[in-house]
Amino acid sequence: MDTDLLRADIVARTGIDEAMIERLVHGFYGKVRQDALLGPVFEARVEDWGTHLARMCRFWSSVALMSGAYSGNPMAKHAPLPVDATHFDRWLALFEATAAELCPPAAAVHFVERARRIAQSLELGIAVTAGKLPARGQRFYREGASAPVRGEHHDKPSQ
Repeated sequence: MDTDLLRADIVARTGIDEAMIERLVHGFYGKVRQDALLGPVFEARVEDWGTHLARMCRFWSSVALMSGAYSGNPMAKHAPLPVDATHFDRWLALFEATAAELCPPAAAVHFVERARRIAQSLELGIAVTAGKLPARGQRFYREGASAPVRGEHHDKPSQ
């Protein structure tokens, strides 16, 4: 199946369009910037939020609609970041909440499935960059960071 047909199928099934992607990206990063865990990571590195948001809209257009609008290397951007599984759990919780709030259910599922794969891939890449290779099913936590204790929920967004 060619890319145009696949894209048409995604749009027909989910209703995703560029305007929805823009609402999702802007809503999500609005939450990220106010988050106690993620906000400082982004604020220390993003110099121009307008440029960053436009890049993220192109990224999600490419991921969700296979538009080819984004060209870049997300792993290279994320590999040096001082983040681990705790950060990715928070990132996913905020992303999932934003998708559920702003998108129809089929679109939210489509976005979240891809976000989970992206987070897993980036977490593994960051672990390898840090000289660690978590065993299958294990998560990457930086030295000195504590893994969540069973029953704790570190994946909830801050209020």
